[in-house]
Amino acid sequence: MAPIPSGALWSPPSIAPMTAVPGPLPVPDADWAFETKWDGVRCVLTTTGDGSVRLTSRAGNDITVTYPELQGLGSELRGRGVVVDGEVVVLDASGRSDFGRLQSRMGVANARRAGRLALDCPAHLMIFDVMYIDGHLLLDAPYYERREALSGLRPAGAHWSAPSYVRGHGAQVWDAVVHAGLEGVVAKRLSSPYTPGTRSAHWRKTKRVETLDVVIGGWTQRRGAAAGVPGAVLVGVAGPDGLRYAGSVGSGMSEREQSELTAYFAVIARPTSPFADQVDVAGAHWVEPRLVAEVTASEWTRAGRLRHPVWERLRPDLTRLD
Repeated sequence: MAPIPSGALWSPPSIAPMTAVPGPLPVPDADWAFETKWDGVRCVLTTTGDGSVRLTSRAGNDITVTYPELQGLGSELRGRGVVVDGEVVVLDASGRSDFGRLQSRMGVANARRAGRLALDCPAHLMIFDVMYIDGHLLLDAPYYERREALSGLRPAGAHWSAPSYVRGHGAQVWDAVVHAGLEGVVAKRLSSPYTPGTRSAHWRKTKRVETLDVVIGGWTQRRGAAAGVPGAVLVGVAGPDGLRYAGSVGSGMSEREQSELTAYFAVIARPTSPFADQVDVAGAHWVEPRLVAEVTASEWTRAGRLRHPVWERLRPDLTRLD
């Protein structure tokens, strides 16, 4: 890579983020780098050398006002025109990304409110790539060279950092991520270029999911279907006061399973909610809590709800229809 000059003002280009395809960890993995998959908001950050910063979302929207605490990176890189790729997160006390807290920051366009939220719920930018430095586009440079260039920028502050990656040893990285309760792993081919705006097989994401059994306590009507056909089920888990509501699950359910549930629900319908806590779901229908389902989810939210739940199957071995 050509020497990188400094000390001048530059006009960096607008670069859309490159994205990964879902899939298993690559094997063999000697030609791959492994990073933590952070649960946040994808962001491209641009500095022009005069200390100013522009933040752009994955959809191309300007989110600069939303995260004022990231403006300080412009001062740290003053004199450099830079475009970096990363994930905006909110960290908990253990250093894990907390998407539930981040949601309070998302979409805020009022500068005064964003400033208050930055004090109460500060964001952190995890930087994992650099695409442009001081007039030099790095898109064709291999991943490992771009990471060397990123390290040379030394981005380290209260609200931003460039976490390291591991060459090879994907299984060990996965075990560490699962043990730490993080969202997953992103594998990136060491030789891969940066292809803006594309979903590339050179980057592969593997998410950690939790499998659990839940009790069905209600359902909502499937839009456009005959009356009585569920589009989603309302599920719960055992709590100290009874069945605690854990969320709505609709993704992953086949038409055969919807038909099967329709027949069951007609038999075990009840007029009131079986959940111990309040369930504020429009159009909810209630059933006796006798059916058990297996679902997967990425995590529990701070409100005690399943995040990204997916239906797997009904558990007839645990179901009570008597």
